Amino acid sequence: MASSAASAVRPPRPKKEPQALIIPKNAAEEQKLKLERLMKNPDKTVPIPEKMSEWAPRPPPEFVRDVMGSSAGAGSGEFHVYRHLRRREYQRQDYMDAMAEKDPVSPKSSHPVALRRHLGQRRRRKRRSPASSCGDDCRSQWLPAAQGLRKPSTRSKENGGCLNLVSIPSLAGHNQVGSHPDCPRPRQ
Repeated sequence: MASSAASAVRPPRPKKEPQALIIPKNAAEEQKLKLERLMKNPDKTVPIPEKMSEWAPRPPPEFVRDVMGSSAGAGSGEFHVYRHLRRREYQRQDYMDAMAEKDPVSPKSSHPVALRRHLGQRRRRKRRSPASSCGDDCRSQWLPAAQGLRKPSTRSKENGGCLNLVSIPSLAGHNQVGSHPDCPRPRQ
């Protein structure tokens, strides 16, 4: 009786029309079947998946409980434990390298290493600028010479801060010649 009472309360389900079994032969047919199924009921909402977050490796543990000793006779399982630890560490380092390439640290960041590097670059640029020390007397770093190329050594006070040029006989075959844009005439 309970089953007859329950059937009286619920309306009967509409019977689905029998569909022919279609087996897709390729990806295009499979996509076509999915689109047809979606278009049969256009009022139904389509679930759109969220964009997956970028993969990041697990952070290293705060405390490592199983520290491997250096004693001989480690079991065969210890090698595999070590191998997996090493693989995860290499993955983590590769990920950090990729993130560093993708998002280089800006000089204005508060990271102390980057800040020191940026300040050092500024000091070197200022120190190496030719206009600050000797003006028009400054020469390029590489100048041609009859016996070979010349390379700057140190700045001297008797020269007014200009670069002393030293001959490099090992580079005599090379023709690497450049001039600084602020220096109008090459030194002979």
